[in-house]
Amino acid sequence: MASAPLDAGQMLSFNVADARFALPASAVREVVRRPTVTRVPHAPASLLGLGNLRGTVVPVVSLGALIGKPVGAGGRVIVLEQADPVGILVDEVSTVTGRGGEDEARPIDLPALLCEAFGTERAARPASIGSLGATLREEAAAEDIVLLAFWVSGQEYALPLDQIEEVTRLPDDITLLPRADAAVVGSVARAGKLLPLLSLQALLGLKQRETGQRPRIVIARIGTHKVGLVVDSVSAILRVDESRIDPVPAVLSRGSSEARIQAICRFDGDKRLVSILATDHLVRDDVTSKLLQASDGEGADMASEAESADTEQFLVFRLGDQAFGLPIAVVSEVTTLPAKLTPLPKAPAFIEGVMNLRGQVLPVIDQRRRFLGDAASGKRRRVVVVSLGDIQAGFVVDAVSEVLRVPANALRTAPELGNDETRVFDRVANLDSGMILIVEPRELLDRAERDMLAAMASEDAPPP
Repeated sequence: MASAPLDAGQMLSFNVADARFALPASAVREVVRRPTVTRVPHAPASLLGLGNLRGTVVPVVSLGALIGKPVGAGGRVIVLEQADPVGILVDEVSTVTGRGGEDEARPIDLPALLCEAFGTERAARPASIGSLGATLREEAAAEDIVLLAFWVSGQEYALPLDQIEEVTRLPDDITLLPRADAAVVGSVARAGKLLPLLSLQALLGLKQRETGQRPRIVIARIGTHKVGLVVDSVSAILRVDESRIDPVPAVLSRGSSEARIQAICRFDGDKRLVSILATDHLVRDDVTSKLLQASDGEGADMASEAESADTEQFLVFRLGDQAFGLPIAVVSEVTTLPAKLTPLPKAPAFIEGVMNLRGQVLPVIDQRRRFLGDAASGKRRRVVVVSLGDIQAGFVVDAVSEVLRVPANALRTAPELGNDETRVFDRVANLDSGMILIVEPRELLDRAERDMLAAMASEDAPPP
């Protein structure tokens, strides 16, 4: 965004619809072109969204909407000089003059207008998600194991989630490695380094099957290296009790392919079996050595423990064309939406019904209807099961796109402009690829519970 510096002692004059206003230049940090904004569901109509101002997350507010004027295309954003910068969208900035030089421009106090429209008081947020995530991990460590399950050649496999860095789509631009092993797909640039890609189907000695879907890359840590494992599709995140995980029978662990499976997990009354891979045995040492030589060691070096500790992992899901994130620590699992749900009497419209998840009755909430106002749709719909303490619910989303590890320095506190509904978003992941609104899970679950109780209470209320 191009910016225009301003000098103290001057007045900035600008237009909105047919009105001209002015404010002291000392109240303005800079004037920039209208940025691309990320919309915030349930935000006041005047809050257009969040923009990226050289790494700073800035809420962009339409002045026209604030003062009851028509909201035009808007060509410039005035960034106010204050502790938490706010951008004000106007049609055009017409002049910068000395004080008193623009008699026809009406003075306006934008900070006071914002304070009146949005208020400054907000209830304290609950404990930070960082500490909340650590608490949940400690509580679950003794009995639960979190797995990422995926499909390869019609069979379902899994890896422990703590060994996975990210899950993303297979890109088009892959660099092929000459004289590489049959399992080596190539390499791609990732975070300034080369990431080797390996075909899990070839590593496991499976026959290739056409799925019609774009493959995914599961970026995993194997020994002291990072590699991208190419899989057909990602099926679910599973949080399982150790009692449902059995070692591979000795008679099956003799072959090279079977030796790469360390355990088998049982689901759905033992009807669904998921093989848990042994990462240390997936890639032969000679293949690893060749990969390191081909990339000069740059692509496979694993991040240091300190670097990994300074990141946070999120499940990224989509509603419409917008991406949202949930801390992995509160995701119990991701599963397919059942073909049929049991209706819940007197439930609000966003409750699709209840589902039976291994003997537990779970309310299923259409998150797109709650966030965007219309129902979720499409074949890729998934149910994200979120657990926090004794509260658990399933949220229907249009798609689960990836598992993302975000550096701490890319996470920003969400600007405190908006209404009570926007408290469900407490942070923003400000990435090169765009912004992702991070959902605060405690607020999400509490709000869902409150809304259900309120809707049911209104149904029971006698008619006036």
